[in-house]
Amino acid sequence: MIKVIIFDIDNTLYSFDDAHRVAFAAVLDYAQRELGIAPDEFRRLHRDTNQELKGRMGSCAAIHNRLIRYQNLLERLGKPIGHALGMSDLYWNTLVAAMEPSPGAVETVRQLKARGLKIGVGTDMTARMQFVKLERLGLLPCIDFLVSSEEAQAEKPAPVLFDLCVEKAGVRPEECLFVGDSLEKDVHGAQAAGLQALWYRPQGVPAGTTEPFVTALNQLPGLLAEGQTAD
Repeated sequence: MIKVIIFDIDNTLYSFDDAHRVAFAAVLDYAQRELGIAPDEFRRLHRDTNQELKGRMGSCAAIHNRLIRYQNLLERLGKPIGHALGMSDLYWNTLVAAMEPSPGAVETVRQLKARGLKIGVGTDMTARMQFVKLERLGLLPCIDFLVSSEEAQAEKPAPVLFDLCVEKAGVRPEECLFVGDSLEKDVHGAQAAGLQALWYRPQGVPAGTTEPFVTALNQLPGLLAEGQTAD
């Protein structure tokens, strides 16, 4: 019996891809206007810097830190690194302002909470930024616990993150259902740790997919009521 629902945030409770496009465009404009960096050059440097930082820092929450990313990018260019702070704030403030909840996300979480289910979050990223996102989505009051990759000191699909989710949930792993958009990180990661998992795939799944999935989050309460986790 499912007693706890644990949600991923990015590209699950809202579309990170859509909000990121708006935020990144704002940073591109800033870089061109204030630093004279052409958009194509900035994209290339951003990609190269990101890969360099991943190689240096490994799989940890700090790889999502835009301040560190922009700082290193500006250092490579010999530009004043003081701009990194404004660029980081611009990115995150724009992203949060552009966020829209996934269809049915808010209603679904509130409905599950009202049924007496415990609601958790298991997410890559630094904790503060994920709190800000949940607050923006209006979901923070519904959340009973949160595990970030910053707290777990590892990114999904590392078992330690899912183990910590189960510990905070206070139930057996098989009584937890993890819902997320990434087949590798969310679904397979959760299953490897003994949790049940549901793939959120609004665009539909490839032919022959055997993993349990939903194409809309508002399908979740009905599946739970039927005792199922598959479409």
